[in-house]
Amino acid sequence: MSQTSIAAAGDLKRGLSNRHLQLIAIGGAIGTGLFMGSGKTIFLAGPSVILVYAIIGFMLFFVMRAMGEMLLANMNYKSLRDAVSDILGPFAGFITGWT
Repeated sequence: MSQTSIAAAGDLKRGLSNRHLQLIAIGGAIGTGLFMGSGKTIFLAGPSVILVYAIIGFMLFFVMRAMGEMLLANMNYKSLRDAVSDILGPFAGFITGWT
């Protein structure tokens, strides 16, 4: 980075670009949708939904751990797509990479 782009401690300036504002707006919309959706679900089904969310989160935690172990098992894998292509075949690897 050049010296002109690094601001000194007392020389702060505003610099939000259009891209920054768009990302903030997208994050706000996604967060609002998640809270509204889960709030409505809890209202309709009761607090048992929180238990279901916790169980699903617990299971997804272990899925993510298993994916990490699979990637670390062979250091030649650069991504999850490489591991899936090696284990399940090239078509499954293509689908995984595409999604």
